[in-house]
Amino acid sequence: MEILQYPLAFLLLLGVIVVFHEFGHFIVARRSGVHVVRFSVGFGKPLLRWSDKYGTEFVLAAIPFGGYVQMYDDRDPVINAVDDNSIPKDAVGYTGLSPLWRIAISLAGPAANFLLAIAIYALLFMVGTLQFTPTFDGAKADTALANAGGDRPFEVLSVDGEPVQNYQDVAMGLGDRLGESGEIMLGVLDLESSQRREIQLPIERWHEGVGEPDLFGSLDLRPVRLSIVGQVVEGSAAQRAGLQTGDWIVAVDGQRVSRWSEWVDHIVDSPGRAMVFEVLREGRRIYLTAVADRVTTEDGVEIGRLGVAPVKEKVQYGPFDALALGASKTWDMTVMTLAMMKKMIVGSVSAENLVGPVGIVKIAGDSARVGWYFFLNIMALMSVSLGVLNLLPIPMLDGGHVVFTSIEMLRGKPIPERLQMTVMQIGIVMLGAMMIFVTYNDLTRLL
Repeated sequence: MEILQYPLAFLLLLGVIVVFHEFGHFIVARRSGVHVVRFSVGFGKPLLRWSDKYGTEFVLAAIPFGGYVQMYDDRDPVINAVDDNSIPKDAVGYTGLSPLWRIAISLAGPAANFLLAIAIYALLFMVGTLQFTPTFDGAKADTALANAGGDRPFEVLSVDGEPVQNYQDVAMGLGDRLGESGEIMLGVLDLESSQRREIQLPIERWHEGVGEPDLFGSLDLRPVRLSIVGQVVEGSAAQRAGLQTGDWIVAVDGQRVSRWSEWVDHIVDSPGRAMVFEVLREGRRIYLTAVADRVTTEDGVEIGRLGVAPVKEKVQYGPFDALALGASKTWDMTVMTLAMMKKMIVGSVSAENLVGPVGIVKIAGDSARVGWYFFLNIMALMSVSLGVLNLLPIPMLDGGHVVFTSIEMLRGKPIPERLQMTVMQIGIVMLGAMMIFVTYNDLTRLL
């Protein structure tokens, strides 16, 4: 079943975003009055097909790498010869539409992808998620981070002035600086002194041309779940001992601890035994004595339980706030995608970071194994990427069709058919070369 999970997750991921994309084209095409000959999900040999009352054939094809909406063109001799019986006598041809309608049809596909991303992000904001506070261990000596004041454990509050709530936000903020020079500004909370300050980290053509850059490691940012109390259970041993949310346990019975797992190990191994905790609370050092409750596991092993949970927060929003945040998140992902494309074009970010079909299969499968929340996040990001990609002014893509039609509007007449065919062939070669390149990237990563 694990083997099947990857292709099934890929088919679901790509199927949803492709269907939405093509449905955007389809619904505006119907609105324009043009006759839609075929709505196909996938390419090649049809596996399933049916026709509606308007004579449109809906197809599920064998090759699941995209789809298309075929519109009637009264100048196309192939359609006139083959599908004449299914074409209504009063059918409107695509070339008979006004240029504005043709542009609207081209833009509708990417627009549908952006709307899908907004809907997914809004749903995720409404459902909510548990987020761990982005805490980091003190940097090693003689590193830029240590010299800038990050030599003690700290929580990141902002990246370049933008507030962050979790590790993903930190990674996204750092990712925006790939290939750049200057300084990355981290707003941090020193966990020992409870003081806020800013850390400036110099970068010079940061990770320029590097495939799969290590954003955290290169800055000596070491994520760690510190032994900080995030929640105290009512009536628990922790509450009786006087522990409070935000307390940082730095020692147990005189033995230094810093990580959550180290502290938990002490508790588990000490059922019914008094322990002395050295606690940092708002910059003050205090000592508390706690006796862990005795708990017997299903295996019959007696362990200690204190009644605490790590620092985490369930972030959840109402429908209207979630919709606004979903739109904002989609915009941010769009801007980030465009910025990464620009950096790849100028060479400041390696094109090795591009993924193709094989890479998408792995990403889809891995995210599905982690959970539906992560899978939907990937789906929204892929939907944004597909929308942005199709807006590029490349022949064969929606952006290319918009350019052609815009030029026609300026000229007052269509572009010569021979020139259109030549440019389309160039577009096919470009897309084919890009597909080969990203597939090579995928296989290189796997091997």
